Amino acid sequence: MSRFESSRFVRNPLVLNPDVLKKACDSLGWEYSINGDVLTVSNANQSSNLYGEYALKLDIRTNKVTYNTYYMPDAKQKVNELQEAFNRINAVYAREALIQEFTKKGFSYRTDFHFRPNEKELFQFFMEGQSADVDEDEPYAKIKFTILYDGTIVTDSDYLPNDVNERAHDAMDVLEMLLGNKRIMTKKDNIPSHYLVKMKPRRNMNQDINTKI
Repeated sequence: MSRFESSRFVRNPLVLNPDVLKKACDSLGWEYSINGDVLTVSNANQSSNLYGEYALKLDIRTNKVTYNTYYMPDAKQKVNELQEAFNRINAVYAREALIQEFTKKGFSYRTDFHFRPNEKELFQFFMEGQSADVDEDEPYAKIKFTILYDGTIVTDSDYLPNDVNERAHDAMDVLEMLLGNKRIMTKKDNIPSHYLVKMKPRRNMNQDINTKI
């Protein structure tokens, strides 16, 4: 997250968080086991005999899933069933994980009283941060978050004090790891000039540059 930008966690349908996947399998009554870094679904209530083969496998290290289409003619239907169950649970997981990570960084949850859930957008709220800089004349700042039906997180922000911006970035970096999805960030146009002189580059960026030097 940064100042004067919007961002989106882009979901890859073949990348499934293992904790969410287990809950999705439980909700569908599917049988699975975990051996090392691999979660294997052995029974997806499929119409065919798998002859001891797997229905699907998830590599927990990469969160990537593969399906057995050879022994499972109704694999496409099962993929859709799993995706629908996963999306429902993932939207709640994304919301909880986001609030948890931002709270750890000193942000407070704020309700969006104007928001009404719909088929595409399930949750919308703000996380508010306060700057510790005594010279900051706008110490409070909010970031708006929208959680879509599949757990995609969409963000929107305007001015954030430098230390609030650092903490927001740190929280979003953790979310990237938890969700297994990368952010695409889009800068806004026409940033007011009086904010441009206040905004400093991220501390991590400065450290990287100094390290190379």
